[in-house]
Amino acid sequence: MPPEIDFKDIYQYAPVSLWIEDYSLIRRQLEDIRAQGVTDFSAYLDAHPHVVESCMAGIEVIDVNDYTLELFRAPSREVLLANLHRVFRDDMRAHFRAELEDMWHGRLELSIEGVNYALDGTPIYIKLSRRALPGFEHDWSRILLSLADITERKRALEQLAEQQRYAQGLFEHSPVSLWVEDYSAVREWLQELRQQGISNFARHLADNPQVVAESLKLIRVLDVNQTTLTMFGAHDKDELLANLDQVFRDEMRVHWERELVDMWNGRLESEYEGINYSLSGEAVDILLRSRAMPGDEDSWARVLVAISDITARKKAEAYLVYLGKHDLLTGLKNRTFFEESRALMQQEGRYPLSIVVIDLNGLKRANDSGGHEAGDALIRRAAEVISKTAGPQDIAARIGGDEFALLMPYQDERAARNLVAQLQSLLEMNNQFYGGMPLSFSIGVATAYTGMTVAETLKLADARMYTAKRAYYESGAGAELDRRRP
Repeated sequence: MPPEIDFKDIYQYAPVSLWIEDYSLIRRQLEDIRAQGVTDFSAYLDAHPHVVESCMAGIEVIDVNDYTLELFRAPSREVLLANLHRVFRDDMRAHFRAELEDMWHGRLELSIEGVNYALDGTPIYIKLSRRALPGFEHDWSRILLSLADITERKRALEQLAEQQRYAQGLFEHSPVSLWVEDYSAVREWLQELRQQGISNFARHLADNPQVVAESLKLIRVLDVNQTTLTMFGAHDKDELLANLDQVFRDEMRVHWERELVDMWNGRLESEYEGINYSLSGEAVDILLRSRAMPGDEDSWARVLVAISDITARKKAEAYLVYLGKHDLLTGLKNRTFFEESRALMQQEGRYPLSIVVIDLNGLKRANDSGGHEAGDALIRRAAEVISKTAGPQDIAARIGGDEFALLMPYQDERAARNLVAQLQSLLEMNNQFYGGMPLSFSIGVATAYTGMTVAETLKLADARMYTAKRAYYESGAGAELDRRRP
């Protein structure tokens, strides 16, 4: 992701509820209990039920994003945080006990469905995903939770069980895309294949791949609701039905082939995630569920298909994956990704491999004079210069507070020197653009060739960076030598 995008904006405006919480007190409580010699934690909770409430009370909510306030009908963060007892109630304690037992066994990551409540009392069905932010896996002081609102899907499924006299109204005004389709021709086609002596249906599809697309044409769409028209950008049902080939394409064939095999084996109900397309060509991440309507289980004359738009959830999941590989402040790759990449490059023999280690000069002085906001701004400027210098196959990472590194596969020391020259040139341009404290780097470069270890090359580049750092301070350009460095 381009570094000019502010991650704070992504967090605040993400179309899914995001919470940053501190679980460090829970971790300490569990460690204290373990230190008492407890091995059967479930039995311990049975004997000490107050521990569940104590651990729940130990959760500190650090921040929530704007979508969270909208989802829970809260006018401000202060009002929401002061009324969390109204949001998390009823069976929350039972759920949290199970979570606590997972944490006892070292399982912090979580994905569950449940019910929360808006401040006006409205129940909200949510899917909760939780993981520690990179760098906080050991103390749990920064935990990221995403709450995806799945209320529409839950309500749609519940509405299907209501009496027939409400069915048409619920169908038309359901907040989930609903389709009524006639699969009877598909059923007849499958029966004809059996009569022809086909026994291995999967093999038949493999030998005749064209029949998968042909069989899709046997489905007759009987009706769709208004949400479907809105989701796929159609003015009316006729326009949508005349352009279904634009909606169901690409990977749809793979899903349909799997459904055909299920139907051959007597299973009409299905559930899968996939991608459909609006009539404007925009991809829509969807969760699709289908089942025969009551009374049509044998004929397949009416099959109800519910499609939920899970694009927001997919974006949140992608954001969590992104956090696992990137530094939150700068958008560069993080140290974990850097270490994994250099090990992989050595394993795959991507030689020559040049490594550039960069230390940001003057960060302490920036923090002392302007606070951590000034220091963070300087770090982001450094990352901007480094990312714009890196080539398309290079790995640019922030590997420490003021330390950065570049992995340059298949590039020798000449290429590395050229990159450093470009880096210095961009640094000078950056200093002309920004006022205040100038940006300054101490740089070390080393190149690994076939037979050399990447670890030793990194160590050499690091040593050369330290030499440049000392020269920087000895020249009087820097303040007192950072005593953390040898």
